[in-house]
Amino acid sequence: MTNPVYPHGTRRTPLPPAAPPMDGVLSPRPPSPRSSPPTTAAPDPARPGPAPRPKQRDAFFDNAKYLAIVFVAMGHCWEPLTDGSRAAEALYMVVYTFHMPAFIIISGYFSRSFDASPKKLKRLVTGVAVPYVLFEIAYTFFKRTAGGDPGYPISLLDPWYLTWFLVALFVWRLTTPIWKIVRWPLPIAVAVAVLASVSPELGDDLDLQRVLQFLPFFVLGLCLKPEHFQLVRRREVRILAVPVALVALALAYWAGPRMTSAWFYHRDSAQELGAPWWAGVVMTLALFGCSIVLTACFFAWVPGRRMWFTALGAGTLYGYLLHGFLAKGSRFWGWFDASWVHTPWGEIVVTFIAASVITVLCTPPVQRIFRFAMEPKMEWAFRRDAAELARQRQRA
Repeated sequence: MTNPVYPHGTRRTPLPPAAPPMDGVLSPRPPSPRSSPPTTAAPDPARPGPAPRPKQRDAFFDNAKYLAIVFVAMGHCWEPLTDGSRAAEALYMVVYTFHMPAFIIISGYFSRSFDASPKKLKRLVTGVAVPYVLFEIAYTFFKRTAGGDPGYPISLLDPWYLTWFLVALFVWRLTTPIWKIVRWPLPIAVAVAVLASVSPELGDDLDLQRVLQFLPFFVLGLCLKPEHFQLVRRREVRILAVPVALVALALAYWAGPRMTSAWFYHRDSAQELGAPWWAGVVMTLALFGCSIVLTACFFAWVPGRRMWFTALGAGTLYGYLLHGFLAKGSRFWGWFDASWVHTPWGEIVVTFIAASVITVLCTPPVQRIFRFAMEPKMEWAFRRDAAELARQRQRA
């Protein structure tokens, strides 16, 4: 017969109460968080939260921008040497195939977040439009004085020398929302470039030929993702880039006397270069393909770690615009008239000087001096954002 209280017929002696742990003996485990989740204290609204960590710059892109702008400066110093040196002409053509496309692709990649919001439009005005106006006026007076052309007019519709890039960047960024919603952005941009290359009636206003013919590289940058840059930086691509670059140099050495380098500037239509209209279609597509291949080779060899020149990548636009005075001044003042410059050793010295000058112009001290022209605040020129004003009143 079983006991109704102890149905199994055995009365178990209760366990003694738990004794406090002795010294050197581990205490029992605390309750599992699954059985009793810890309670979290409500955040104190009066206590400020942790400060947001500053966004870290990617060393790869800063390195790429710096190296691309160095190639821009070297290309400008090689231009006066191409008439007497076939090797210089081959290097010139190869560099002009990829240096601006690489720079423009990076510009497009970092324009993906442009959404025409007031903050982005303000940055576009102060960082692109205002520097264009200031440097276009400065270049005009420089050409009047140093260039011996006192009658050269000030015209914001006719960019001179390097300022075309600021016009193009302004137009490209304004059209970014369009390229982000169309289904086939890159094929459409290539078609626009092809049509521009066969349209001499576009004229020189705002250098629209360059704006439209370089457009595919900007749109390509908008379409790229981080994994695409990781793809070209793989070891096998880096190794393959060596023979590809050597073949490109050999082809440029062969093509130098047979074609004009004006095709690489993308500033004229085929008819303006004395070629039939269909040559514009062929050359636009061919050069776009060559530029993509050589730009991929360039990106493959750009280091991804921090280098001594990584910090200079933030000042490449300073170097780009400022070195134009020296690049043009060297022609105005006859620096390339000396015979020693046209020797192999002279070409090496000139290349080293160009790379050194552009490096100095990208440094932080130069940026601080010219920030008033390149990155003006201009708070007085813009209306205050109503939402920001409301947030400030709440904090007060």
